[in-house]
Amino acid sequence: MLHAEGPPAAICIRLLVGLVFLSEGIQKFRYPQQLGPGRFERIGIPAATFFANLDGVVEIVCGTMIVLGLLTRVAAVPLLVDIIGAITLTKIPELRPGGFLGVQGFWGMAHDARTDLSMLLGLIFLLWAGPGRWSLDARLVHAG
Repeated sequence: MLHAEGPPAAICIRLLVGLVFLSEGIQKFRYPQQLGPGRFERIGIPAATFFANLDGVVEIVCGTMIVLGLLTRVAAVPLLVDIIGAITLTKIPELRPGGFLGVQGFWGMAHDARTDLSMLLGLIFLLWAGPGRWSLDARLVHAG
């Protein structure tokens, strides 16, 4: 799994995806009522505090690893689970009558899911193409 192939532009995707997840993880702890346990509780997730904190730690650790290009493909896997969970729990319900938090229908869901879908595609790209030559993975591969 430690292959550093990928186009030179992979650094752009890596930085974007990693920084978004890092930022989201930090915000779960800085704004617990709006984005952390309070939000998880409003969504209906059991053990909201535990799962919000776990989610925040995963986003911070894996986001940082992706920014650095350290075990990029390994770090992308838990974030894929994270983003698929976010889409499933908060975006897909908007398609039902009444929606989620008052927003409903396809266009409301498409608007709200734009960042999640971009992160999903960015993670898939990193799994597929690799972190690129400007990554710690590349240094580790060439050092070994």
